[in-house]
Amino acid sequence: MTADEIRGTVQGTAPVPLSVLDLVTVGAGRTATQALRTSVDLAKLTESRGFHRYWVAEHHSMPGVASSSPAVILAHLAAHTDRIRLGSGGVMLPNHAPLVIAEQFGTLEAMAPGRIDLGLGRAPGTDGATAAALRRTQTLHEGADDFPEQLAELTRFLDDDFPDGHRYARIHAVPGPIQSTSPGGVQSPHRPPIWLLGSSGFSARLAATLGLPFAFAHHFSAQNTVPALDLYRESFRPSAVLDEPYALIGVSALATDDEKEARRQVLAASLNMVRLRTGRPGLVPTPEEAEAYEFSPMERDFITSWNANVIHGTADEVRAGLDDLHKRTGADELMITSHAHSADLRVRSYELIADAYGLPTA
Repeated sequence: MTADEIRGTVQGTAPVPLSVLDLVTVGAGRTATQALRTSVDLAKLTESRGFHRYWVAEHHSMPGVASSSPAVILAHLAAHTDRIRLGSGGVMLPNHAPLVIAEQFGTLEAMAPGRIDLGLGRAPGTDGATAAALRRTQTLHEGADDFPEQLAELTRFLDDDFPDGHRYARIHAVPGPIQSTSPGGVQSPHRPPIWLLGSSGFSARLAATLGLPFAFAHHFSAQNTVPALDLYRESFRPSAVLDEPYALIGVSALATDDEKEARRQVLAASLNMVRLRTGRPGLVPTPEEAEAYEFSPMERDFITSWNANVIHGTADEVRAGLDDLHKRTGADELMITSHAHSADLRVRSYELIADAYGLPTA
C-alpha cells in the first residue's frame, strides 16, 4: 500500500479529484434491482469520465437505500469496471467482526487488485434497535474506547501480523498475506488502504494520530466540516501510509439541465429525509408527491437548513458551488453524492458535472 493508492489525480479543470458516494437510492415505483442496475451504469459512466473512486455506503432498515451490503455491491461493480477505485463509504466497523471484514475486503482485493478502499465508520448506520439486531446484543458498543481496539484488530488481520502468543496469532484472513508465506505461495502486494470516516472530531483525531486518510461527511454534518478538517491537519502524524494529511469530504450535489427540475428533485429528497428523521423511512418520493405534501413549519425549517448544504441547479451553478466549497474547506478530494427520485437524473447529474469541468470523455 502506497500513498499513490490514496491520492487521486486532478482531471480537467476540477480543483481536486472528484469521486462518487452511492447509497443505491430506491425511488417510489422502482425496485432494488433497478437501483442496483443504475449503480452499475453510474460506475461505468464515472469511470469513463475520470472520477477517481466510487464508494458505497452501509445503511440498514431503510427502504429507500439498498446499500446494506457494501462488499456484495462492490464485487458486482468490480465485474463491470476496470480502473476506478472501489470502496466502502463506509463499512460500519462495530456492526461486524473484524475478521469478517478482513476476509471480505481481501476477497475484493483479489477480484480487483490495487483498486479497493476500506472506509470505516463507527456509527451504526441505522437506528439503535436495528444495530442491536445486527450485533446480536442489547448493549451497543459505540464508545470511544471500542472503535480503536476494533480498528487495531482489523488492521492486524489485514496485515497478518498478530504477535506470537496472541490469541489470534494462528488465525489468518484469507485471501491475505498468509498465502505469500505458504509453500509455493504468491500473493498480491496490494492491501486495501484503510480510511477513517467521521462527522465529528473523534475520527478526525484518530485518523491523524494513526497517519491515515480521513473522509468527512460534510453532506450531513456541514457545521463540523472545517473544525474537523483543522483538527485532522493539526494533529496529523506521518506514517508508513501517508507523509502528510489527505482528507476528502462528502458533498451532496445535483446538476440538471433545467434548474427547476433540480429544485423539484431536491424537494423530493428532502421529504424523504424528513420522514427518515421522524422515524418513517420509506422509498424516495416522487417530486409530485413532495410538491403536494403539506410541510409543517418545523419540517420547513428542517429542509431549509438541510438544503443549505445541498449544491443544486444547472451544471454551471453546481460547479461554482463545488469550487466555493473547496476554497472554504481546502479538501483534497470532493466525493459527490446525488439524491433524486429519478435514476436517470442522478446519472445525468454526474455527466453534467464532468462536462462542466472538462473531464475526459473516454
